[in-house]
Parts: sequence; structure tokens; C-alpha cells
Amino acid sequence: MSEAATQDLWIFDYGSLIFRPEFEYLERRIARLFGFERRFWQSSPDHRGTPEAPGLVVPLVENPGASLLGVAYRVLGEQAAQVLANLDDRERAGYERVEVCLDFVEAAFGRAPALVYQARAGNPGFLEHTSIEQIVEVVRRARGPSGDNASYVRRLAHALRELGEEDPHVAAIERLLARDP
Repeated sequence: MSEAATQDLWIFDYGSLIFRPEFEYLERRIARLFGFERRFWQSSPDHRGTPEAPGLVVPLVENPGASLLGVAYRVLGEQAAQVLANLDDRERAGYERVEVCLDFVEAAFGRAPALVYQARAGNPGFLEHTSIEQIVEVVRRARGPSGDNASYVRRLAHALRELGEEDPHVAAIERLLARDP
């Protein structure tokens, strides 16, 4: 086995894997990714909705002036191929693997390359510039194999606050969901 095949790998997440990692990891660190923001602009026909009534989840949206907090997971090199195969299957609805450079919040750890799953504009499920009101309307009614879409919003907002991040987009959707339907 080559050395490259056994190197540990960092996987960065900014959505549901923050509060529900579905793989084994050696280490979990809070990290910042520059040049991106979260938006509920990706259709979810397989997790938070169905093909007939898709929900909405957060992809990374490029914005040179933005940054966001998330969680980086260090995966054992020998397990990396299986973890990535499982994530490739999980993120199949419009997402692709992208290499990024993370800044760990604890300065002593510095920076590291990582893989992240990004649903880019142009994929069939990308709904760019969807208004907050339209997002809330979809989220209120969507439910899929991973649960209802509103729970995803609430759990993500809570997990981000625990990291020390108040994402304005996520918080606005959470506030509107808390109001009477």
C-alpha cells in the first residue's frame, strides 16, 4: 500500500454532519472556511424531502467576502476510501467533492487541506436566490427519510450556535419557522 493511500484525511462539514456525523473519525476540530456562505438553495429529494416534494438543505455558495464555521473531521487513512464512498453515496443529489484549505479556530493547529461536499450552481437541484419566505414555505411541509426539514433547520441553527456561529441566513429561517404557519 502506498503512503498516500494511508494518509489521514480531513473532511469539512458545514451542515448536518456537524450534529450527525455518520462515520468514524479520529479527531473533530472547529474550522473556518473563507470565501463561502451557507444558503438553503439545494433541493433535497433524498434526505429532507422526496422526489415528489423535495426539501431544502444548505450548499456552500461562493462569496469572496464571506466565511463560515464548520467542523473538520480527521479520518484514519485506512478508512478514508470507505468513508468517502459512503459520503459520495449520501451526497449524490447534486454534490461533488472539492478540496479546500481550512483555518482551524485554535490557532495552534494552523491550516490544513480538506475535502468538502459542495453543490454548485448549475446542478439540477440548485435553487439560487430563493427568498427566505419561499424557503420557509418548502421547509414547513417537507419530510424525507432523514426526517422533517424544519428539524434540520433547527438542529443546524443550534449546532452553529454551539460552535459560536450565528449564521444570519439560517437564523432568519429558524425565526420564521418559529412563527405561526
